[in-house]
Amino acid sequence: MRRARIFHQGRAVWAVLSDDQAELLLNDGVRVPVDGAQWLAPVTPGATVFALGLNYADHTAELGFKAPAEPLVFIKGQNSFVGHNGTSPRPQDGNQMHPECELVAIIGKPGRKISRENALSYVSGYTVACDYAIREYLENYYRPNLRVKNRDATTPLGPWIVDAADVADPQALALSTTVNGKIVQSGSTADMVFDIAGLIVYLSDFMTLKPGDMILTGTPHGVHFVAGGDEVVCEIESIGRLVNYPKLPG
Repeated sequence: MRRARIFHQGRAVWAVLSDDQAELLLNDGVRVPVDGAQWLAPVTPGATVFALGLNYADHTAELGFKAPAEPLVFIKGQNSFVGHNGTSPRPQDGNQMHPECELVAIIGKPGRKISRENALSYVSGYTVACDYAIREYLENYYRPNLRVKNRDATTPLGPWIVDAADVADPQALALSTTVNGKIVQSGSTADMVFDIAGLIVYLSDFMTLKPGDMILTGTPHGVHFVAGGDEVVCEIESIGRLVNYPKLPG
């Protein structure tokens, strides 16, 4: 099953994608054509959203660093998200803004001190993120600062959440990013430094994970700077195709 969050008749609602992927089905029986949907980021209000720095060995090497000894985790505010087919503001002085395709794991039940053997049973589903970075504003590659990773609408998310049961192996998925049809990122979730189970173990060791919490798991190599009006597509095998349009102010 694939669930989406959309804006419909003045409010945010959850919907299920139809079998033919042509419509979104609301709880009250209303059907919304996919092509006409106003997509919202599929984030549960109040959820904690974690993100990872340097969690792919090839991207770490690309930036000239060694792989971290433990996960480099930071928190993202919900203001930073925007839905599928949305626009993301590129600052006038942000010439080094580049997309980062990431697999997102969504927690489905509360847990603390979770064992590695049970970790993936706490995942209810997966979605796609495009976690833009703006290199001019980056103060420290190891701890991305607030101006880089919490800017309004600079983390596209979606289009939907795919049930975990429908993803055979989350550590064997191809990822790619295209800008105006040109491939600028290509990789596999197999190349994560810390896999999803390991991240759940790490986080739950010192805090309680809650339903709806999200973990953005990092990005593979490929740095490509975008311009206003570009079409950016982040795609993850078996999960989805997320489209975004960077936009200059004015």
